This record gives sequence, C-alpha cells and structure tokens, in this order.
Amino acid sequence: MVITQPSGDPPKPALAIHNIQVVYGGAIEAVRDVSLEVRPGQIVALLGSNGAGKSTVLKAVSGVLDAEDGEIEKGSILLNGQAIEKALAPAIVRQGMVQVPEGRRLFATLTVEENLIAGAHLQSAASLARGREEVFALFPRLADMRGTVAGYLSGGEQQMVAIGRALMSRPRVLALDEPSLGLAPLIVREIFQSIQKLRDTTGLTILLVEQNANRALAIADYAYIMENGRVVLDGTSEQLRRNADVREFYLGLSSQPGRTSMKDVKHYKRRKRWLS
Repeated sequence: MVITQPSGDPPKPALAIHNIQVVYGGAIEAVRDVSLEVRPGQIVALLGSNGAGKSTVLKAVSGVLDAEDGEIEKGSILLNGQAIEKALAPAIVRQGMVQVPEGRRLFATLTVEENLIAGAHLQSAASLARGREEVFALFPRLADMRGTVAGYLSGGEQQMVAIGRALMSRPRVLALDEPSLGLAPLIVREIFQSIQKLRDTTGLTILLVEQNANRALAIADYAYIMENGRVVLDGTSEQLRRNADVREFYLGLSSQPGRTSMKDVKHYKRRKRWLS
C-alpha cells in the first residue's frame, strides 16, 4: 500500500541538519550552528569558497570526521528521520546515504568493473548486475572501458566511475563532494548533466557540495551558501541567481558596467550584506 502525504503538506526531509558544530582536534571550530534540509527528490547545493566548511559538513553527515580528528560537539543530523550524528560510516551507508568523496579515491589498481562491484558489496547478485547496466547507461563510455585499470583513466572518467560506484549501493541520498574539481569544462558539463538526469529520471535525492556556483545553481532546486563555517544565505536556485551579491561574488556577473577597481575589491566583505 502506498501512503501519500496530505495535499499541501510538504514531504519530510530525507536529510536534516540542525545547528551542528564541528571541532577539529578539540580546539579548532570548523562549522558553527549549520542547519539545512534536503527533501526527497531534490538536488540541494552547498556552495562557498575553499575553506568555508562545506566538506566538513559533508564529512559530518557521512560519519567520517574521526579520520581527521573531527567531532560533532552539538546539534543533530537526521537521515530519513533517524539520528545519525553518532553513527559510524558503515551504518550510515546501510541506512541509505553514500558519499562520493573529493578527489574520487578509486581503487587505482582495479578495473572499472571491479570498482563498480566493490560499491555493490551489500547487494545481491541480481541487484549488482542491474546496477552495473544502469551505470553503463548513465555513463556509456564506461561500458567500453569496463576492463581498463582505473588508475589509467582521465580525471573525468574517474569521476564517472566514482559516481557509478556510489550508485551501485542503491543509495536513497547521494552526497557529492566537489565533482567538478580539476576537470575540463566540457567534462564538467557532462558530469552535471548526468547528476541532473539522476534526479529527473530516478528521483534520487542529492546533496551537492560545490565551488562552481554557476554549474550547481543551474541544476539545483535549492541552495545554501557558507562563509567562515556557517550558512549565511539560502533560497531556491532562482532566488539566489537573482540576488545581486550572489551574482557578483559567486557568478561573476557585476551589476556595474566597466572594469572592477581596487576600491571595489576593498569593499568586498562590507558589501556582502548577509554577513552583517
């Protein structure tokens, strides 16, 4: 039996973060009072410059902070309504969330197909076979490279394998950490088209951590912007794309004609109204 939400009642978040604080080494505060929601079937982007705290948030929800001596000191994280802020990474994967880490981190000495099989270690043989064909349909070039050792692939091909490996576990929430990092523009476009296709054709819920605001806002339903370890602005992609400060400081679209002067640069932080 299918249970539907009452008309007008929004679905409960697939992932909900409430006022988390993350500290490294017991002394360095990396994230402060961050809250965000990812609703089922949405792409939600977490944007910000390098060092803003985006990847720390992703590591917190994936249960891998302990590898870097990080700890969630306060706040809560709910995955499909279940608290996971104290859960270990394997348990979080079993509950339906998988992360594609920054830098891909493939098994470099294994083939493309062997990397995909490694991602399906919790699945049945039938589910593995079905998932593998779905990955090859999403990234057709990987089908011809299934026997190629992953370490010999280009950066873009490795990113496709990394996403495919995560999909093999049949996640309910897919977390992507900087999927455009170090890739050529044409490959970035292909990767982002595939991410959008996943949302549109399968209804997969996606949390996208990115510095490339142009690309992220083009496919996201909702977005949050982080600065200095906290969320400073959020809204639908359309709302943020219309925001004058976001257009200038994240999309490179100045509202003022002509060249930007050094005086304008010195007023950078002051003109970020959301930080006041």
